[in-house]
Amino acid sequence: MQRSGIRHLMELAMLDPTAIRLELGEPDVPTPPHVVEAAAQDARDGHTGYTSSIGSLELRTALAQKVGECNGLAVGADDVVVTHGAMHGLAMAINATMGPGDEMLVPDPEFPNWRMAAAAVGVDVSTYPARAEAGFVPTLADIEAAITPRTKVILVNSPNNPTGAMYPAEVLAGIVDIARRHDLWVFSDECYEAITFGAEHVSPASFDTDGRVVTFFTFSKTYAMTGWRLGYVVTRDPSVHDLLGQVAEATVACPSTVSQRAALAALRGSQEDVVRAVASYRRRRDAAVALLDTRGIPYVMPEGAFYLMVDVSRATPDSEEFALALLRDRHVSVSPGSAFGAGGEGMVRVSLASDEAAILAGLGRLADYVDAWQAEREAAVIAVGTSAQLG
Repeated sequence: MQRSGIRHLMELAMLDPTAIRLELGEPDVPTPPHVVEAAAQDARDGHTGYTSSIGSLELRTALAQKVGECNGLAVGADDVVVTHGAMHGLAMAINATMGPGDEMLVPDPEFPNWRMAAAAVGVDVSTYPARAEAGFVPTLADIEAAITPRTKVILVNSPNNPTGAMYPAEVLAGIVDIARRHDLWVFSDECYEAITFGAEHVSPASFDTDGRVVTFFTFSKTYAMTGWRLGYVVTRDPSVHDLLGQVAEATVACPSTVSQRAALAALRGSQEDVVRAVASYRRRRDAAVALLDTRGIPYVMPEGAFYLMVDVSRATPDSEEFALALLRDRHVSVSPGSAFGAGGEGMVRVSLASDEAAILAGLGRLADYVDAWQAEREAAVIAVGTSAQLG
């Protein structure tokens, strides 16, 4: 199991108190005050004991209603499993549906934690390409071509981390159809479902006719609740639901009761904080790409999530080398594209969940560094050519 390149840059940046931090995908706004207050009151009222391993019935009922209203999925409380964050849910689902030697297909670029969760239980990971020139949206032909006899799961992530791509409805419907024809599961990571910039978010499960789509949600991004560690899985397959409960019992006993109470307050309370946060991410995206346009730095326009993939290959095709040097020399921390697989090489991921002034300052330094690096390389080439002529 290899460490995430995101975390490596994060830990290095933490040692530099002057660094502009653009490497980590964490909302820069606090958890909504009404959520914090409700959770604190519930804790004082004694909601601090165990719940069911799959979460309280009250929360699962509320989540089933939310999924029906927001995602168009007709499910009940018995189709929902509350988890210790979305990654915990995904790791449990890998454990419940696959075993050593089985294979999971993920998009390239990929979120590295998917691969780490698979490696923990001996599951192999292969990729299907999501190319920058196509806005990081994969083709159905490429996905189907990547399937092998060992494939058990196609993983989909829209809005996407790290690219911000959103898959059109026809692509998602096609993926579900491919899975049906090859008798595969579809794992749909929808952590960024609420963070979209004009494009409509579509859940692949809306095209599911036989319960093969398993969907993963979280409170972390939508409600700025990263540290509360609460997510949920929606599955219409009773056997998967039961296995998730057993794995949860063996790993965390049950999700945090206080966090479950906070989740209820988030669902039932005002959504104005979410609306304001999404609007702020869109403003930051627009300001960031305007700066990059002015400086002539290529990028791929994101339609959702809060990330921006920036092309730094004019300086060097080695994105890790660039990210480490940018932190060392210009005190700006970004995630190297190589941390997300071969499809991200030559690019870096910039988090838009940071203060706008910091984003613009950091991107300005990045652009300066690309220009300086390119100029230095061109000067070296000229020097070598001059030396050769003199020789």
